Amino acid sequence: MNEKKAVVTQNLEKIYHTKTDIVHALKGISIQIQKGNMVAVMGPSGSGKSTFLHLLGGLDRPTKGKVYIDETDIFSLSDNQLAKFRNQKIGFVFQFHYLLPELTALENVLVPVKLYQKNKTTNNKAYNLLKELGLEKRIDHLPSQLSGGEQQRVAIARAIINSPDIILADEPTGNLDSKNTQKVMNILKELNEKKNTTIVIATHDKEVAKYCKYILHMKDGKIVNKESIS
Repeated sequence: MNEKKAVVTQNLEKIYHTKTDIVHALKGISIQIQKGNMVAVMGPSGSGKSTFLHLLGGLDRPTKGKVYIDETDIFSLSDNQLAKFRNQKIGFVFQFHYLLPELTALENVLVPVKLYQKNKTTNNKAYNLLKELGLEKRIDHLPSQLSGGEQQRVAIARAIINSPDIILADEPTGNLDSKNTQKVMNILKELNEKKNTTIVIATHDKEVAKYCKYILHMKDGKIVNKESIS
């Protein structure tokens, strides 16, 4: 069966130059992730997990190599084209929620659609997402009035407001207790299973990885092993 590939990388490299050193963060990664997969990326600190996710999402540009999202060579796009493509195709969830402190939960969810005309339908969608995530009584609260788990659920709603094909999550449960970790992972798992959303999660947590279909193990900027989850 010819399964559609959501993500393809070819010889992906990233080199950082510091005042005293040259850091090879990624060393020639070539992978394929099929549409509808839920994948964990694991490895020690400094292995290149976050750099890898940032390149997959077009948040940074590689030193060498290519990234294809739904067959589009994303780094052949102009900066404006890439920003629009990213906004429409990719949702991001980070360990630090990056909610805007002066905006309510509802307003934070609507941030990715501010480039486009907001209307009542969009506002309703944002409200319904927060309701699905158990936050209907918190929509007018500022981030400072929300718990860590609530803030992360707002961040997930923000990530999926544009119905992205792919979600990239960088340590999304890193600051959460076990109860909220389970809530967040159940939400991501449900998105994967019900909407066929492709999800790539960088994590240190083996319990988080168990929600995924397989694990890509990274070390020193390379993928050294692919482990299936039974």
